[in-house]
Parts: sequence; C-alpha cells; structure tokens
Amino acid sequence: MWTITTDKDWDWLRRHYEWVRDMEEVPQDPVHHAEGNVAIHTRMVLTALQQLGGYKQLPAQDQEMLWAAALLHDVEKRSTTVHETDGSISSKGHSKKGTQTARQILYTQIPTPFLMREQMVQLVRYHGMPIWAIERRDLARVIIETSVMVDTSMLALLARADALGRVCNDQTDLLYRIDLFEALCQEYDCWGQPKAFQTPHARFHYFNKTDSDPGFVPFDNFSATVVMLSGLPGAGKDRYVQQHYKDWPVINLDDIRRKNKIAPTDKSGNGTVVQLAKEQAREYLRKKQHFVWNATNITRQMRAQLVELFVAYKAYVKLVYVEVPYATLHRQNKDREAMVPGKAVDKLVSKLEVPAPWEAHEVIYYIKE
Repeated sequence: MWTITTDKDWDWLRRHYEWVRDMEEVPQDPVHHAEGNVAIHTRMVLTALQQLGGYKQLPAQDQEMLWAAALLHDVEKRSTTVHETDGSISSKGHSKKGTQTARQILYTQIPTPFLMREQMVQLVRYHGMPIWAIERRDLARVIIETSVMVDTSMLALLARADALGRVCNDQTDLLYRIDLFEALCQEYDCWGQPKAFQTPHARFHYFNKTDSDPGFVPFDNFSATVVMLSGLPGAGKDRYVQQHYKDWPVINLDDIRRKNKIAPTDKSGNGTVVQLAKEQAREYLRKKQHFVWNATNITRQMRAQLVELFVAYKAYVKLVYVEVPYATLHRQNKDREAMVPGKAVDKLVSKLEVPAPWEAHEVIYYIKE
C-alpha cells in the first residue's frame, strides 16, 4: 500500500521535508485562522480529518491518500501569502500553485502511482471549492467540472476537516456550505463519481461551449482524426507513435527544429517552429487526412490553442498523455538525439499540467509506472 510516509509524527515530518518546515513561518489572517500559522492549522486539519466518521469508513488506501492531501493542501501559502494594505493577510492562488507543487513532490520526491497522485493533486486544487461553490454564477458547471476532476465525497471530507481544523467565528457557516455542496453533487448525479455524459463528444461540447447543457448530445460529424501527444521530454512519445500510429503522417516539432537548426532553448525560434507545424497541420486538415501532432504540450493553454485549431476543421481530437517514472524520464531523455538539458526538464516538470478528461473528444493516459 502506498503512503506518503509511515511515520506521521509532526517532528519527523518537519525534519525530513523542507516544505513542512516552511509552514511554521507562514502567518494567517486571525479572522479566519485565529489558531496561528499554517503549520498549526495543518496539524489541526489532520487531527480533525482522522476523527471524521466518513474518513474512518474509507478503505485504508483512500485514508492514506486523503491524509497526504490534507498535509499538502496549503503547501503554497508560503509563496502566496501577503499582508494587505487594510492589515489583513491573504493567500490568493495558493490552491492552484499548490497543485503544481504537490504534483512535483509526488512525482520527483515521493514516487506515487499516477492515478493516486493525480487524485491527491486535484484534492489540493479543489479543496476550497465546497465552501465557495455556492457563490459562483455558473454553479452547475462548477459542480460538474469538480466531479470530473476529483472524487467529490473525498473532497467534502477534506473541506470539512479544513473547516474544523481552525479557530474562527464562521465555522458553522462553513460547515453549512459544505452540506450544500454535498446536496448539489447529489442533485447533479456526481456525488462520489464523475458526471456521466452520453458520449465523449457530449462531454467535450459541454466543457468547451458556453451555456451548453450536460444532457445535449451533438451530432458526430468529424472529417478526420488528430492524435495529439502530450508529455515531458524523454517520456516516450516517439515510441508510442511508432507502436500505435507508424503508418500515419506525423508532425514532430523536434524534427522541424532539427531541419531548421533551431535549438530547444531558443524561445523566438520555437515560435517559428510552432507556426511551421501549424501550417503543415492545416494542409492535412484541409485534405481531411488523419495525422499525429507530436510535441510536449505540457500546459493546458498550449493544448487548448491546438485543439481549437483542429476542431475548427471538424477534426476528432484524441489527446494522449505519456508518462514514465521520474528517474526513467531523465535516463530516456539523455538517450534522445534531441536531448534537453536536465535542468530544463526539471523546469518543465514544475510547469506540467496533466490533461483533464474534457480537454479533447478522447483523452488517453498512457502511463508506465
């Protein structure tokens, strides 16, 4: 069974992990956290979590995952906490930044099975959602998106422990908001399970078209299929293409760089590479020809721009995310003809955003643990 640590004593944690020690230096606003710094809050959250009936009923592996997520949930308050001009203390964006840090820790420092890691990462990302969801104008979409990304029943347990593990005057209101979140998840048929869509195209349409209905099923009228790879340098994307699409034309950004003698570290040159690749893609799309787009595509913004281009030509987009263990990644990168410097690979690791299930018509996770 995976565990972030077998020794859950706080003194052991702070001795072994710098990011745990950092919590002791991060203040919190006394209005919402009169208990003190982030370390005090985190310890209270861990205690509250273990006392919850719902937590005690979970399988042992799920308990370990949820405990680890609770330990990590405020990890990036250290980099986002600021003293406002009105005297208050805020940490805007700590959940989003904590997502990247949690993934980096669980990939590079504490090797974690992919599905478990991503569940914990998304628990960190969405841990405040049960409290703030009811204030969103697009409430239904927020609830449904959350359910696709993370187990909402586990998320509610984390949020409840987060609310109980603090000293504040509005604790009753926080717990009431979490109760409403649970009720809404049940109403939208996504309590403890992702929202079900009738077809992959229906899911893609819902998340990529404003004011769409989750029950709407669009007509599948695709002209061609585009297979878009996503993965860090050395993950094995070229090998995947050879194994599964060796007879398809491939747009490979590394090949374009080599052909035009452009280094991977040349930022202006990379823009030229992408433009050349897009022109080639348009030629295939106009001919309604299947093809593979082979590049790192590690950020959601980068992938979204490409998906938008492909969909404009009525293509069916299959997004394939490829991953290998961290040590294997560096070893395979060194063996590549277009090797990327190790420090550059680690920088990309820190920016990695694993594709969400709704980013394309079909999303495949090709993982070698």
